[in-house]
Amino acid sequence: MVTPEQIEGFLGRLASEGSTYEEIEPGLWKVQPGGELDLTVVVHHSPPVVVLRVKVMELPAKGTEADRLCRRLLELNATDLLHGSYGIQGSEVVLTEALELSHLDFEEFLASYESITLSLAGHLREFSTYREAR
Repeated sequence: MVTPEQIEGFLGRLASEGSTYEEIEPGLWKVQPGGELDLTVVVHHSPPVVVLRVKVMELPAKGTEADRLCRRLLELNATDLLHGSYGIQGSEVVLTEALELSHLDFEEFLASYESITLSLAGHLREFSTYREAR
């Protein structure tokens, strides 16, 4: 099973490619991808999984825009995301992915991290229309 120290090693390898990270508390880190993406990926070592989570945006007020956004998130879950999924936590839209620690290696961790950041890079422009409708 992958330990918190090994996850931190994975994050160190990401940092060598331009990301930065900071440990918030034992087993919990925030990662800044770098580049033009202004977002934070939270990585939480929570056996038997490690969870990667990004706050995407505030949910629009209830109504037509919120309904349209929820439908679009479900469509993206079905068509664009390989492992993770969009969801709603409280009043926030989040993108989350969980990976089993029992057989996790850096390549799988990297693939999930890149899947989240690349998906968001492609989806954020579309999501901005829902933000403007608030």
